[in-house]
Amino acid sequence: MLAKQWLANAREVMSRIEETQMDNIRLAAEAMADTIECKRWVHTFGCGHATLPIEEMYPRIGGFVGFHPMIELPLTFFTRITGEMGVHQFVFLERVEGYGVEIMKGYDFDRRDIMWLFSHSGINNVNIDIALEAGKKGMKVIVFGSEAAAKGRKTRHSCGKAIFDLADIVVDTCAPLEDASVTLKNHRDKIGPVSTMAFVTCVWMTITTVAEILAERGVKLYIHPSHNVPGDTSAKKRLDKALAEYKRRIAGV
Repeated sequence: MLAKQWLANAREVMSRIEETQMDNIRLAAEAMADTIECKRWVHTFGCGHATLPIEEMYPRIGGFVGFHPMIELPLTFFTRITGEMGVHQFVFLERVEGYGVEIMKGYDFDRRDIMWLFSHSGINNVNIDIALEAGKKGMKVIVFGSEAAAKGRKTRHSCGKAIFDLADIVVDTCAPLEDASVTLKNHRDKIGPVSTMAFVTCVWMTITTVAEILAERGVKLYIHPSHNVPGDTSAKKRLDKALAEYKRRIAGV
């Protein structure tokens, strides 16, 4: 059954993450904990399906204030497939050098901030622009992607480097470079991608570690609670507090 083949492939990727990336996940989490403890931001950015792990973080039940999503709509919203903001435009735009420089102009940053980037292949220009600009501003750059599988691939950026070369810390998602993982009879292309599952696995392994570190330091976390549990009469109040804290920090108060 191909369903079981995909599941086996997904489990294998998750096992490799556990076996090989725990030290790097801890390093990333410690850096993020330092940033969040001083009430600064872990900015998060990706293109295409690499925005899905960003949407997993915050606002999300079980997430907490400290992660700032930077999602550029033309680089993610291509569910129309063709026509306005379709796949053709997206593939073109993520390869446009300089676009990331313009994106960065829309935000305020601090040297204590972190830029957390998601890129499966590590070679597209917008992500590399963002990494370069973040480095110029003195921020640490943390990259999650298929580092080992992408090793040796030529970057599309004029700087001559892939995004993994620009990172202070890299967590390898251990997903295969072609992403799709299941061979289909009478077809050249495989089906069943695993990169999103790998990204989300690494995200929650990292964020739970960040939370653990901060809780051990006695730092109060503003957690986004579930507001669907019967009998939890204070959930709405806790949600309001979390959103108010997010708003306060975004305003720079």
